[in-house]
Amino acid sequence: MNIVWFKRDLRMLDHGPLSDACANGKILPLYILEPDLWRQPDVSYRHFLHLKHYLSQLDDMFIKKGSKLIIKVGEALPVLKSLATRHNVKAIFSHYETWNKFSKDRDSAIRKWTDENSIDWKEYQQNGVVRNLNSRDGWSTLWHNHMRKKIYEVPEKILCISEDSDNLPSCQDMALEFDGFEPNTNLGKIEPGIVLKSFLTERGENYQREMSGPLLSADSCSRLSTHIAFGTISIRTIFQRTQEQTQERLDLVGDKLKNWRASYNSFQKRLRWHCHFIQKLEDLRSIEWKNIHPIYDKLERETAYSENFERWKRGETGFPFVDACMRSLISTGWINFRMRAMLVSFASYNLWIDWRQTSLYLARLFSDYEPGIHWSQVHMQSGVTGINSVRAYSVRKQSEDQDPDGEFIREWVPELSNVPTEFIHEPWLMSEEQQLEFKCLIGKDYPEPIVDEKTTRKEGVSKSYSAKSKELVKQRSRLVYQLHGSRRRR
Repeated sequence: MNIVWFKRDLRMLDHGPLSDACANGKILPLYILEPDLWRQPDVSYRHFLHLKHYLSQLDDMFIKKGSKLIIKVGEALPVLKSLATRHNVKAIFSHYETWNKFSKDRDSAIRKWTDENSIDWKEYQQNGVVRNLNSRDGWSTLWHNHMRKKIYEVPEKILCISEDSDNLPSCQDMALEFDGFEPNTNLGKIEPGIVLKSFLTERGENYQREMSGPLLSADSCSRLSTHIAFGTISIRTIFQRTQEQTQERLDLVGDKLKNWRASYNSFQKRLRWHCHFIQKLEDLRSIEWKNIHPIYDKLERETAYSENFERWKRGETGFPFVDACMRSLISTGWINFRMRAMLVSFASYNLWIDWRQTSLYLARLFSDYEPGIHWSQVHMQSGVTGINSVRAYSVRKQSEDQDPDGEFIREWVPELSNVPTEFIHEPWLMSEEQQLEFKCLIGKDYPEPIVDEKTTRKEGVSKSYSAKSKELVKQRSRLVYQLHGSRRRR
């Protein structure tokens, strides 16, 4: 008998381990709910809610095939040992996983056990991440080759052995406290194929132009990121459906054709970037807790909890656009890429807080948390890679560019609902008379800015550049680039 071990691949379509295991006879379709994983500092209440929903959907798929998903609660190694003893397990089929340190250590222990007990653990490539990669040269070609391989169809017959399944614990059982998550959209729960189709045929026409604005991007972005993070759809499926739709839209003319072509092209680039960043974590696990470039250890950013950190976390910095983004994220679990970058930039440069503090907080808020992308992006936006440009966002510029009329600000910072557009981006510039007129007293109804934005940003950039400019640093940066740098496709 063979086990199909589901991890962050909660689907049937394009699931190599499931397809191959079913071709070899009866299987035990297994998901292991690991309490110790849910005690890690980067997981949260909202992640668990999504997991339970997607497990329910996967179980429904098995029920339609005349079986059920087996869920076991406990540490993975003892669970697998028990099943192997009782069912004479010959092989375990799964995708390999590039996730947090806990999952890496757990898989290492299981690999040792399977090797010692002559159990064949067949691990399959998940998306475009390559294990044991010798060089980044040619990685893009490997990615494209994988994306063009035939998609595994859902097996017509799935024969499963009988095994009791454990009940899923509640959030309270797992000591996961409510974290403000009250999503105002259900795209994360709709079947991913439907979400993808609506993006490729309706919502995505202006994707390239609208992805940066917090209001427009909520609809014009694919909104598949949570599905991808939990594996309810594969990157390969998304890539091939996009390719097909690109061909089908050739009958369009004028601006319609131009817009869709630009959006499809931009979207496919981001599918590749998704795997590019996770590949960094696969190649260097320490980016989860350590600066990619050691010179930045000397910058001595703030590591202790501070009032500024707490106000940043609550969305009470006195900068309306920053606060609106944070409050929106707390409530919905999602904001677009540029706004995520701005939140990190503000914390890293203006508040000079170490990324290891801010990133764990954000990881718990992102419903689509993907460690490889998250840690790579935080390093880049905090300026600690040694190979990327320093990207310190001007809050005023982002606010005016991405929310010119202040609609997003007024939606998420109701204290400013009466403030006219003239002052919505910097309300502290209102006179006392104007504050009374618009019913928004700065320092009482809405906080004063916690820092001088221009001065602190300039100081943060200066410190970062001073560390980067030394010749020894440049030499080390070249080594970092060889390991992690993006390459043009050959």
